[in-house]
Amino acid sequence: MGHGTSADWRSAVRTALNSAGIPERGANVGFLYVTDHFAGAMDEIQAELQALTGIETWVGTTGIGICATGIEYFDEPAIALLAGSVPDDMHNVIDTGTATPDEACAKLAGALGTREGRFGIIHADPHNTYLADLVPAVVEATGAFLVGGLTSSRGEHPQIAGGMTSGGISGVLFEPDVAVATGLTQGCSPIGPAHEVTDCQENIIIALDERPALEVLKEDIGEVLARDLGRIGGYIYVAFPVSGMDRPDYLVRNLVAIDPSAEVFAVGAEVSEGDTVMFCRRDGQAAHVDLKRMLSDLASRVGESTPKGGIYHSCLARGPNLFGPNSEELRTIQEALGDVPVVGMFCNGEISHQRLYGYTGVLSLFL
Repeated sequence: MGHGTSADWRSAVRTALNSAGIPERGANVGFLYVTDHFAGAMDEIQAELQALTGIETWVGTTGIGICATGIEYFDEPAIALLAGSVPDDMHNVIDTGTATPDEACAKLAGALGTREGRFGIIHADPHNTYLADLVPAVVEATGAFLVGGLTSSRGEHPQIAGGMTSGGISGVLFEPDVAVATGLTQGCSPIGPAHEVTDCQENIIIALDERPALEVLKEDIGEVLARDLGRIGGYIYVAFPVSGMDRPDYLVRNLVAIDPSAEVFAVGAEVSEGDTVMFCRRDGQAAHVDLKRMLSDLASRVGESTPKGGIYHSCLARGPNLFGPNSEELRTIQEALGDVPVVGMFCNGEISHQRLYGYTGVLSLFL
């Protein structure tokens, strides 16, 4: 694992490689994350890494923020990379390009076949209109448990998966013999009870529990916030509980509009009658507690093994925006794991299994 910052990408690459000690004997797969300052040079960065390390297979993308062991880089030019050795028959690069979900499913199933127990680290273009269906299509075609993130950038959204790509989902799949442990941590905490959507139109919630939707929202968030709804933007969200999980889980979506006269509100997702929703708030303290909970869960599953490395995909709204300055989120992970090499990015959305999350962190450890 290595990382570096410089206004010049070549200098950042050299710093990252020097700190990583690459090339390493036998390393054949690398993960690469760059801040969006270097988005336009990612093809050159990949070519430089291939030439300097002999590693042909690099996988990664761009983030407004990226991270490495104990450190976060936000809004500055930086590179983070991690390389390791995986038998050639134990991994496969995937790239859907801009294919539709049906096309991608057929392509991947034909090339790789479906095999339960696979694990995939993927990156996706947030502008892809099929994304909500494309992720499950990749799961169906390959049998893989997928984790990853959506590219975040103020400009280009490049991905690499053995070569340059964009527009869809790309990454690497590992066969079941590659041991991995993964965990998810939430950045929002629920407030109030769960409610049934009893009237809605597309993404507009009209009624909850057969009451005006906004009336229920105001009741749950409390009198102080209800008096000034302008204060809830970026603080109050709508969560969709996920059933069948070992612990409480939910998908967080933005409140995108409120109509006080009609007593309705709109959310950043399609809604159907009968859906269950609840409200939640961004909560740095609760997020810190849940991050430690996830790390403790992972430690119990890892046991006496020392992870060889890790990939962390965290929401762009986390990091310094939720945990505070001085790389507190990544330092918390380092305190739990020790000096296990970790790299990753801050995403436009996070992926775990076949779901698109928001405001979460997804940590994957290679054992």
